[in-house]
Amino acid sequence: MTIQLMTDGGSDIPKELMELIDIAVVPLYLNFNDKQYKSGVELDLPEFYRKIAETKELPRSAAPSPNDFYEAFKRVDPAKKIIMLSLSGGLSSTYDNAVTGKQMLLEEEPERVIEVLNTKTASSGQALLLFEAYQKINENASFDDIVAHLKQQINHTTTLFVLKTLENLVLGGRLDKVKGTLAKTLNIKLLMKGSEEGTIEVAEKVRGDKKSIRRFVEQIGEYAKTVEDKILVMTHCNASERAKAVLAEIKANYPFKGTYVTEMGPLISTYGGEGALVIAFFKD
Repeated sequence: MTIQLMTDGGSDIPKELMELIDIAVVPLYLNFNDKQYKSGVELDLPEFYRKIAETKELPRSAAPSPNDFYEAFKRVDPAKKIIMLSLSGGLSSTYDNAVTGKQMLLEEEPERVIEVLNTKTASSGQALLLFEAYQKINENASFDDIVAHLKQQINHTTTLFVLKTLENLVLGGRLDKVKGTLAKTLNIKLLMKGSEEGTIEVAEKVRGDKKSIRRFVEQIGEYAKTVEDKILVMTHCNASERAKAVLAEIKANYPFKGTYVTEMGPLISTYGGEGALVIAFFKD
């Protein structure tokens, strides 16, 4: 293959895709009080959950440095062109650092061809775009055509979230304890979505887990009327049975061409909390 696909630790990639194609992943960092870890490399999921349970502390995330990206790009065979699908620039400095890392390498090796794309999404959204890139590569599309197509599809990517617990938002300081306690008492669940700018915003506040899942599934039809030619990627936070049940409900209502499910890595799990689900698909 003459194109190297790359992404970062904000993506959660189903094993089916990882087995199909070589994807280079640049990890983000998670900082606990005692130590800094490369997410998904030096800290696996069981250890991640164990540390949170022990310390009652959520790690702080940090983007890969420009030098991390420079080194990752440099390791790629110079004969290969690179497409880097980055975590949303609205959520992290990862995209900006990837662009700087690209510029650093181009100063040394100006013949390199590197395209860094701000996906304006995360987790399963990045995986969805990696699937799309892989399919275009298989169709023998040109590098420029693949990049143009991905830029178009980024604007069609819908990323939806449903949170089972608000504990991580409280622990992480994104929701004060009073509001968190009140929401827990009232059994409030949050439905969230990726915005057009690539941030995450609250779409709905729903009372009760069953109702929140029902609305989570219903929302798909509000974005996509025809799904027979589309795929859906789901990620879950330490909740495989919950994910399987919700995915079965989605498939019963929407005949997607393909569906894929995988577990969230430590980075996205930090914000989602146990039981969180994320889905991504292309809207009409």
